[in-house]
Amino acid sequence: MFDSERFDLQPYAGFDMARYVRRTYCSWEDSGWQSLLVQRFEHVPVAEDLRMPAVADLHLVLPLSGRAVMETRGDGRWNRHRWGRLELAVPGRPVSRRYRGDEAMRSLQVHVPGVTVESVAARLGGRAVDHEAMAASVAGGDPLLDELVRAVGNAREEDDLYAESAAAFLTVHLLTRHARKPGPPSAGREDERVRAAVAMMRDRLADPLSVAEIAAEVHLSVYHFIRVFKEKTGETPHRFLGGLRIEEARRLLRGTDLPIARIAGRCGFATPGALSAAFLKHTGSRPSEYRNS
Repeated sequence: MFDSERFDLQPYAGFDMARYVRRTYCSWEDSGWQSLLVQRFEHVPVAEDLRMPAVADLHLVLPLSGRAVMETRGDGRWNRHRWGRLELAVPGRPVSRRYRGDEAMRSLQVHVPGVTVESVAARLGGRAVDHEAMAASVAGGDPLLDELVRAVGNAREEDDLYAESAAAFLTVHLLTRHARKPGPPSAGREDERVRAAVAMMRDRLADPLSVAEIAAEVHLSVYHFIRVFKEKTGETPHRFLGGLRIEEARRLLRGTDLPIARIAGRCGFATPGALSAAFLKHTGSRPSEYRNS
């Protein structure tokens, strides 16, 4: 029997779901899971006033295809980002969203019940979860988390033990990787600037960004920005941006049939040859080989 205490049985209460999305998979209905809600959606290409109600669960959204610039507003101003990166919704916070995309917008969405998050947090020492900080950290990128979400979205085991184990592992990863203990005030400001820089890189992968331009955006000198960025991420901004571009190229090669020339442009490479050389250096294979494999 389904445990109604684990989930809000109407996670989209107050949301006219049929107006904006078509659900193509639901783990409750298709796999009989009780411990993890996994859904796939096809989205309408245009939304002018999409009001998303607050949810109590830990909600992850992984875009699978499509292209759009999203605008989202919670309590303050509208914030822009490109459709394509993994997002974590902040529990308890309703948001409004608007966008204009293409006809191929699809997403994979995972809800981890609040009781699972509370239980795992207690076993990790009982610290309070700062969901806003965790959402900002997730937005900075985590290829392993992307693959974990994709894996549970592809799983079809009709056994709730799989769902329960996956929910626990996802939560442990999020709380240990993305919900770090706060540092001193100065470190917190630098962390915020690095997160802002990473978000800018992600939103403008197709643009010829310079380190000076990114440093100016986060109000740091180039020297200070490079030092702080490398201290926080372990890489220089230039190398980190290159990794983001290769990761996006991998996503597009894996999930779309776009020509390699178009993928190169969308990932910030001047020519397909430049993409091929960088891709070979990072992955050991050429884009065409990666797609065929």
